[in-house]
Amino acid sequence: MKKTCLLLVALFAPHAGAAFKCIDEKGRTHIGDTPPLACANVVMYEVSRSGQVLRKIEPSLTPEQVKAKEEEAARKVEAERAAFEQKRKDTALLQTYSSEKEFDVVLERNIEPLAKSIKLAEERTKAVEKREKEVADEMEFYKAGKGGKGKKDKAPPKSLLEEQERLKSEKEGLAKSIAGYRKEIAEMKARFEVDRKRWVALRAAEKKK
Repeated sequence: MKKTCLLLVALFAPHAGAAFKCIDEKGRTHIGDTPPLACANVVMYEVSRSGQVLRKIEPSLTPEQVKAKEEEAARKVEAERAAFEQKRKDTALLQTYSSEKEFDVVLERNIEPLAKSIKLAEERTKAVEKREKEVADEMEFYKAGKGGKGKKDKAPPKSLLEEQERLKSEKEGLAKSIAGYRKEIAEMKARFEVDRKRWVALRAAEKKK
C-alpha cells in the first residue's frame, strides 16, 4: 500500500512551475496546479508555464474498459493460437499428399474396414431374419395346437419366447451398428473433401509465389 501511494505521488508530482491541463467530454478546458477532477476520464497533459507539453497522462480505465481490454487480449491470443494450429495442419497436409489422386487412395483405404463391417452386419442381419421367420412359424404351430384341429392352443415354451426377444434385440443392434458405420463413412468423406480443397488451394498459392 505504501509503495502504491508513493507511485501515485510520483506520477502526479508536477515539475516546478508546471500545471495539469485537459479538455473534458463536453469540450471544456480545465487547468490546475493539481490534476482537476474533471480530467479523470480523459487524456491529461502536464504543461510548463510557456505551454510546452511535458508529459501525457492517460486516463484511468473504468471496470468496463478493463474488461473490454482483457476480452480483446483474449481474442487476440485465441486468433494467434488458431492461426498457428491452421499453419501446422497445412504443413502436415502438404507433407502427407503429393498429388490430389492420393486423397482417393487414402480415403478408400480408410473406408475399407468400415465397409467390411457393414457387409458382415448385413449378412448377420439376414441370418437373424431367417431365424426370426423360423421362430414365428414355430409360434404359429403352438397357437394352432400340436394335435391339429379340435385341440386347444398351447403356450409356446419359454425358451422360444426368449429367443424371439433376443433375435429382435440383436437385429436392432445390428441396424444401429450399420447406421453408425455409414455415418462414420459419410463424415470421413466430408473431412477428406475439406482437406482436398484446402490442399488444392495451398498448392495453387505455392505456384503463384
